[in-house]
This record gives sequence, C-alpha cells and structure tokens, in this order.
Amino acid sequence: MALRFTVQGDDEAETAEGLQLLVAAGLEVARRPTDTIGNGWMARAVPARTTKAPTGDDHGRGPGVSG
Repeated sequence: MALRFTVQGDDEAETAEGLQLLVAAGLEVARRPTDTIGNGWMARAVPARTTKAPTGDDHGRGPGVSG
C-alpha cells in the first residue's frame, strides 16, 4: 500500500502553501501544484524515504541465515 497525501486549493499559491505544510511535517513532494482543469489546483506529497534500497551484496538473505 502506498500512502499519498493530497492538497487541494483554489489557486496555485494556496495549494503551494498547503504543500509546504506537508513538507514541514516530514513528507516529500511527489507532485508540484497543477491546475486540474477548472476544478481547482492539486499537489501531492509522500512519506520521506527512511531506508536505503538493497545493495545486492546480501543475496536476499535475512539476518542470521548462513550460506
């Protein structure tokens, strides 16, 4: 499941302000404010990545597995 947080506003400035609140709460920008063709403006943020991708050195084995 992927988490996404959406900000909707009446104009670009209002939406950008809301997006900055999400960034201040520790989220990362996933989509800058965009016009939704007459339905206002929208922006998205996602949780910040806190883990690194596997390096390939462990061959897919968990901790404590020998061999």
